[in-house]
Amino acid sequence: MSDNLYEAQYDVTKKSRIKKFYESNKNLIFSFILILIISLVSITYYYKSQEKKKTLLSEKFIRAKIYIENDKRSEATELLKSLINSNDRTYSTLSLFLLLNQNLITDYGEISILFNQLFENSSFKKETRDLLIYKKTLLDLNHLNESEILNQIKPLLDKNSIWKPQILLLMGDYYVSNKEYLKAKEFYIQILSIKNLQKEIYDRAKFQLTSINNE
Repeated sequence: MSDNLYEAQYDVTKKSRIKKFYESNKNLIFSFILILIISLVSITYYYKSQEKKKTLLSEKFIRAKIYIENDKRSEATELLKSLINSNDRTYSTLSLFLLLNQNLITDYGEISILFNQLFENSSFKKETRDLLIYKKTLLDLNHLNESEILNQIKPLLDKNSIWKPQILLLMGDYYVSNKEYLKAKEFYIQILSIKNLQKEIYDRAKFQLTSINNE
């Protein structure tokens, strides 16, 4: 009997403490719940708006490709430029590459501005950023001086860059075209030391080294 009385008193005391805690902190509790609800709604809205944005960008990109197929080059160009300016890490890059591949813009200055737009306002994975640097270097070879080019390709000379062999080959060919054969050899020799290298790149570097030695 005494045990039951003790348990009943304990339950009353426990409920009283909970009620007292609630009464003392109910404003804080309601505020926390309200903040939680607002946060969940905001997160849901953000992801839905991002999904909608991606869908619209995808539709624009497809429309630009259709314009190209129908030889509506000016319409395609304007649409792709707007996609580049959207600063989307996927469609901005794809749009710039499509512009380049289709030669929709041939003015060096305008293309440089579009590249800079991506570098300054978009976040990329390392592989994508390295590819952009490689593509821009291809564009810049006939417009920048040697020191500017070497400074630009530094990230690609990192041992973890998948574009390192390509940029070494590009720079080797660059120096060959300028008849600076000793500098060219330095880049070709680096290529031959890379493990698991594509056969095509290896053969090209080997051929160029042989040609230089026969000069």
